[in-house]
Amino acid sequence: MALKTHKIALRPNLVQVRWFQNQCGYARFAYNNALADFKSGLKSDAFRSFITLNNRFNQTKKQYAWIKAQDQRAALYAIRHLSEGVQRWKDKLNGFPKFKKRGSRQSYTTDEQSVKVEDKRIKLPKIGWIRMFQELRFKGKIKCITISRTAHRWFVSITVDTGTPNNPRDTRGYPVVGIDVGINALATLDNGAQYRNPRPLKRYEWKLKREQRKLSKKVFLSNNWYKQKRKVERLHYRIACIRTDTQHKATTEIVNSATAIGLETLKITNMLKNRNIAKALSDSGLGGFLEKLKSKAEVLGIPIVEAPQFYASSKTCSRCGHKKTDLSLSERIYHCSACVSKIDRDVNAAINLKRLAVGQTER
Repeated sequence: MALKTHKIALRPNLVQVRWFQNQCGYARFAYNNALADFKSGLKSDAFRSFITLNNRFNQTKKQYAWIKAQDQRAALYAIRHLSEGVQRWKDKLNGFPKFKKRGSRQSYTTDEQSVKVEDKRIKLPKIGWIRMFQELRFKGKIKCITISRTAHRWFVSITVDTGTPNNPRDTRGYPVVGIDVGINALATLDNGAQYRNPRPLKRYEWKLKREQRKLSKKVFLSNNWYKQKRKVERLHYRIACIRTDTQHKATTEIVNSATAIGLETLKITNMLKNRNIAKALSDSGLGGFLEKLKSKAEVLGIPIVEAPQFYASSKTCSRCGHKKTDLSLSERIYHCSACVSKIDRDVNAAINLKRLAVGQTER
């Protein structure tokens, strides 16, 4: 079984947008109701499971007349997501679940029942056919449908069981690639090729400040406040799209021309503690870049070799192996005192990561 998800932008009319908003509100209502029920059970030493929470909510919702017109799968999956969050909390993978606010991210999930996809449209329960910007990329059995809103756009995420596992690609003839990631250059390869970082937040920072200043002057929760809030959301959405587009193009080009990839191990959360580079580092989105690179390489069967956490890829000379004791961030050219060689700092680190990957793959 191979599950693949395709996220497609929708073309809903005003009636369909209102329906989506109602279902997102219903999912939030069910989630908060079940969370309050679960917390009250903890106080009485009664740990309530997903089935118990769902059954108790089914009894509670009978007193609300407006719930009958809603998609009941939205509440079912909301409670299921709560149970998964509780399980992660028990496994100490994340904190205790919190109540969802009205202004938080809007989304709800439904299953494959009564869902059909034909060309550039999709049929959802109780609302009917909705137009899409694209056709579904994958073929197979639909397993899950999630409707979500980002800024002014509504999206549908369709999870499909293609039925066939991922077939590794024949990588014979392709080289091993070493990659050094950074802030100015998103990725630097061992052959000297670089993928520049667009830094979209820095580009739109002046405009974002102006729009947020306008938002702060509006009457809270007024119509003008909501209109201005949508403008700020659309600006954040544009920044995220620029960053994501650059990362997808770079990662796709890299994995399509590599037989193995060498990477350095980065602790992004620890790096963000440095106040001097935290903003630029967040604008670079290195975590998202590495995540996309690893997922695409896994699909194509390309091995990823990560260097040890304290491997000095930048301080080690790629020509003679001499290791410097100190190397500041301002030194962009690596000068080796042993072999008197000069090389770009990022290219030097990428070459060392490539050699490490070559040794691992041969082993």
